[in-house]
Amino acid sequence: MAKIGINIKGGTLEKPDAVVGIDLGTTNSLIAVVGENGEAKVLGKSNDVIVPSIVHFDESGTAIVGNTAKLALIHNPETTIYSVKRLLGRSYKDIAKHAAFFTYRIIDDNEEQMVRVLVNDKYYTPIELSAIILSELKRKAEDALQAQVSKAVITVPAYFNDNQRQATRDAGKLAGLDVLRIVNEPTAASLAYGFGLDPNHQKTIAVYDLGGGTFDVSVLRIEAGIFEVLSTNGDTSLGGDDVDRGIVDHWLQSLNIDPESLSRNQFSELRLLAEQAKISVSSGNPFSGSFENNNILVALNFDETTLNQIVNPILDKTLVCVKKALLDAGVQASEIDEVVLVGGSTRLPQVSAQLKSIFKASQINNSLDPDEVVALGAAIEADVLAGNRRDILLLDVTPLSLGIETGGGLMDVIIPRNSKIPCSAAREYTTSVDGQVNMSIAIFQGERELVAENRKLVSFELRGIPAMPAGFPKVKIKFLLDADGILRVSAEELRSGVKQEIEVKPQYGLSDDIVESMLIDSLTNAQTDLELRALIEAKTEGRQLIYTAERFISKNSQMLSAAETMESQKLIQALNEKIASGSRDEILAGIDTLNEYTKPFAERLMDIAIGAALKGTTII
Repeated sequence: MAKIGINIKGGTLEKPDAVVGIDLGTTNSLIAVVGENGEAKVLGKSNDVIVPSIVHFDESGTAIVGNTAKLALIHNPETTIYSVKRLLGRSYKDIAKHAAFFTYRIIDDNEEQMVRVLVNDKYYTPIELSAIILSELKRKAEDALQAQVSKAVITVPAYFNDNQRQATRDAGKLAGLDVLRIVNEPTAASLAYGFGLDPNHQKTIAVYDLGGGTFDVSVLRIEAGIFEVLSTNGDTSLGGDDVDRGIVDHWLQSLNIDPESLSRNQFSELRLLAEQAKISVSSGNPFSGSFENNNILVALNFDETTLNQIVNPILDKTLVCVKKALLDAGVQASEIDEVVLVGGSTRLPQVSAQLKSIFKASQINNSLDPDEVVALGAAIEADVLAGNRRDILLLDVTPLSLGIETGGGLMDVIIPRNSKIPCSAAREYTTSVDGQVNMSIAIFQGERELVAENRKLVSFELRGIPAMPAGFPKVKIKFLLDADGILRVSAEELRSGVKQEIEVKPQYGLSDDIVESMLIDSLTNAQTDLELRALIEAKTEGRQLIYTAERFISKNSQMLSAAETMESQKLIQALNEKIASGSRDEILAGIDTLNEYTKPFAERLMDIAIGAALKGTTII
């Protein structure tokens, strides 16, 4: 008999809780759930739960997500954000060569930190943008299920690093979700096909995942319900978007239109038409459309022959990755039992044909919808974690996140909660002050953004760091959590080899009630915590920039004019005032202004240094 919750105080029926699987994709995002019959299903297409991963901000700053936002790509490209997944956990340095692909403004601050997007004088991180998409998914799912959605499994590409995985967790938390686990997309796809559910099954499979913005291939060995990723390879900037760009380039070349002459609106319109052409021709129907350029309506045509010419070089790149993955896994193509196709771009007819040229004897499995398969697998994993399935054994996990204190009293998570144990993870840090020779390392356990709200486990000092300029030392902090819940932490300055280790027992002394309370607090205060974290990070970044700028002016005053020195000091003072009493967006605006003004100084100094070095030198 089903239990019905009743709110005594309000006299209303309480909605039951649902545990869901989420595929947070580059192009589309969707939610799936395991029904009462034990089968996973994607939530009602009629309710538009499959959501384009696009966020548009209207004139009032309100976020609009999905198909409605997609329409704004043509008329408001500067305020319409797409392919957010490509930005998660990435610095500007990581995405610089692909920056031209985005029609919105990504801030270039020349720092190795997460990028920011500027929309209508407000700054957004990829975490916040992803959280907006997840919040919309959550809302639509709650409408479809008539239940509260508070717990989820979210999938990520197998190649996602720790920063990208943690960014995904943070986005889930900001959307009001308790992220039970981050699961690799190929593992989720395997679960959807039923691999690993039978403890007697033993298979070696390849998961070929060609999505809108990314490609990856993974080789997995599945035995007794255990998934072992033997290798993974891919390209984080290769996918259906590249086919769309190839079609746009084809049209521009055939019509002799200079790409530089197009506005952002025109480019966005062409990109959407190219997507329609790709889908139409892949379904066996030639495409014809029109495009207005210089007040002249020009015809756009596209056929299968041209599609093949554009697609084949892209698929050739994926096959290089496939061969590398097989080599890394130490597996022959003939040893692969099945090849699973994932991602909407695998609907291109050439994909199966190309794969059959490598995996001649293998079954190319595309019986499930390639857009849905990852979400379906995530739902199965969520059902297992919810305790609804007893036929799959889950390894023990750590109940709360483990991390260290960073600048401004922030918690930097190194091992996220629900990580399978034993496990290990490491991150590199550096100094913020010239000549710093000691580093204090404080270890905390908990889910809040500020260490003051978490449980301190222990602290120790790494002494004897060679005196170097700020930012030069590389301190690797490694966490190793063994099967008994004992945490070993080591800190090593990589340039000198100076090292310190400590052993902690983080899980002892916490009852289930305390753990549950800490988790509830983290979700309840997620929005406030992350806003406070963002403000502290902006202040820390601003102070570091001021320190760097003042040191540069002091050392190179002879290279600057009096007017330049005065203006720099004026901007520094303005930033100091914003740090003291301004909002996060005001501080970030001050940082960008100071950065933009002083950047030419460093370039000029570099030119002078190179000129002096080459003076009198003959170059043959």
